[in-house]
Amino acid sequence: MIRKATKNDYKAVWEIFSQVIATGDTYVFSPDTAEKDIQKHWFADYMNTFVYEENGKILGTYIIKPNQIDLGNHIANCSYMVHPNAQGKGIGRQLCEHSLKFAKKNNFLAIQFNIVVSTNKSAVELWKKYGFKIIGTTPNGFRHRKLGLVDTYIMFKVL
Repeated sequence: MIRKATKNDYKAVWEIFSQVIATGDTYVFSPDTAEKDIQKHWFADYMNTFVYEENGKILGTYIIKPNQIDLGNHIANCSYMVHPNAQGKGIGRQLCEHSLKFAKKNNFLAIQFNIVVSTNKSAVELWKKYGFKIIGTTPNGFRHRKLGLVDTYIMFKVL
């Protein structure tokens, strides 16, 4: 089940968030990000936060928000995270499908991912399956914890 997150979900979302960023290989957040920062990174007032729940356990989460303010707010931006122990079970796919429906329902015209790490092959392939196209590359746009500087992609899908 995918549902809107509540303040009661902070701890479970933090568990996912902290484990995903700890590797330093897919998200720009520092692996040293403090738990108190989950509010501004994942639960800010201008975001819609969702969780994927199965048998009472939160296994995934995503945010959707306007990519820009004012005259750029018709394009959405999303970020998705799946608990490391639950990866490979189709949860990311379900989160993506939910976000596409939510974006359309809320009158977004497109979704743009501003920074997809090029070495995150599973994410790049998943987004391509859903019709996202690479519309730009930032050379050395990410400091990968193990590989050093790697390229990042801007990916875009018209809804």
